[in-house]
Amino acid sequence: MYCKTLFQTICRQTHRLYHRSVAYNANTQAATKAKIPDRFVQAVIDIVGNENVSTTDAVREQHGHDESYHVTSPPDIVAFAENTDHVSQVARLCNNHEVPLIPFGSGTGLEGGINALKGGLCLDLSKMKKIVSVNAEDFDCTVEAGVTRVTLNNYLRDTGLTFPIDPGADASLCGMCATSASGTNAVRYGTMRENVLNMEVVLPDGRVIHTAGKGRRTKKTSAGYNLTNMFVGSEGTLGIITQATLRLHGIPEATISAVCSFNSVQEAVDSTVQILQMGISIARIEFLDEVSVDACNRYSKLDMKVAPSLFFEFTGSSDTLDKQAEVVKDIASMNGGSEFKWASDPEERNHLWKARHDILYACMALRPGSKPYSTDVCVPISNLPEVIVRSKEAIQKAGVIDASMVGHVGDGNFHTLFLINTENKKEVKLVQSLADTIATIAMELDGTCTGEHGIGMGKRGLLQREIGDTGMEVMRQLKKTFDPKGIMNPGKVFFE
Repeated sequence: MYCKTLFQTICRQTHRLYHRSVAYNANTQAATKAKIPDRFVQAVIDIVGNENVSTTDAVREQHGHDESYHVTSPPDIVAFAENTDHVSQVARLCNNHEVPLIPFGSGTGLEGGINALKGGLCLDLSKMKKIVSVNAEDFDCTVEAGVTRVTLNNYLRDTGLTFPIDPGADASLCGMCATSASGTNAVRYGTMRENVLNMEVVLPDGRVIHTAGKGRRTKKTSAGYNLTNMFVGSEGTLGIITQATLRLHGIPEATISAVCSFNSVQEAVDSTVQILQMGISIARIEFLDEVSVDACNRYSKLDMKVAPSLFFEFTGSSDTLDKQAEVVKDIASMNGGSEFKWASDPEERNHLWKARHDILYACMALRPGSKPYSTDVCVPISNLPEVIVRSKEAIQKAGVIDASMVGHVGDGNFHTLFLINTENKKEVKLVQSLADTIATIAMELDGTCTGEHGIGMGKRGLLQREIGDTGMEVMRQLKKTFDPKGIMNPGKVFFE
């Protein structure tokens, strides 16, 4: 028995050594093809292990693009970190050799934020999956960089708590911090910026900081500069977020959802503004135009009227929900709203909101092979009707038919989704011009060019116009202070 066990052990070790050798040879061969020095690849392998390094074309291509229309820009090498020490050592190595370093979460962004414009090393954090702590009594938790929104909420299921920030995609939570994401629940719970208490961040030179102090998780603080919000929305240009301490919220006692259609965009948006002005406690108000509704019906097997529509979700006590819903129904009816459909059954509600979350893929299915080009403007609520109507007019005037509108209109944020053939330069140029027009209208109405997607590589020119020369100069100074060698996600946020 002992000899048999020993023989099996030797076989397993030989098998592992063989495969590690094969993997290393594949890595070094691909590295030569990608013109990365073997000694640099070996140094990365020494840090994270051979199984966590790849320079194969397929893996590099996968890490060279997100869900946006931007052309793939693959890194030269991909490394997978398993802990903060891995991240720190890889950052120090890249900084010493002045190799570009691009953090990678889940790849669900829409602004080319992970494209390796100058090659370099892409550091994938998806293996850092620990939920470090949940403090149910204090309504907070701490998670590692690879934990996604859905994973956390599944873990919290029996606690009566939830993390409600919901951008639609099952994004990594630290990636959501990096882009200051929000989504459908922002009207009630705010964005990531309001729900992050502390972060562990690895700086470009490998130093590790805790933005609010190690272990701190208070709901408020006046201690020094707000380093936490410095890194929320920094898009991987200042450092790598390896842990985040987040606010949690109680699961509401009761929830009901509804859908209502309108004769025009103006009527739907006017209803939104009036509902919010009434001070009604509402969790979500989502707008879909007729193109989006048609796409939803086809893709998610719904039977909604093909017309501008609002999706509502009400949360709270059972006693108050019916009254709130009736007031909303009355306001919508005064604005021409009709065909109110209610959903209180959890399965029915989940199906309805899954259809809303799948809208990107539903619209892409209208034009197979297309890539999405999404605008992301946000304005004060009172200016929302004007910006949507003017944007719709500009699209119609340009003769673009493959365009749909969806929006988290409860907080003034909406998206125009264009479906484009990236190889058709004339088409791309037209859509870019329309996106610029929509952003310009929003900025004229005291708004922003991006409510939640971030700047990435697609909105750098718009940021310059929005912030102004002095604001951009200060941002560049901050970037140089944190990242003097310019290795962190180069080509994002700023033109270089």
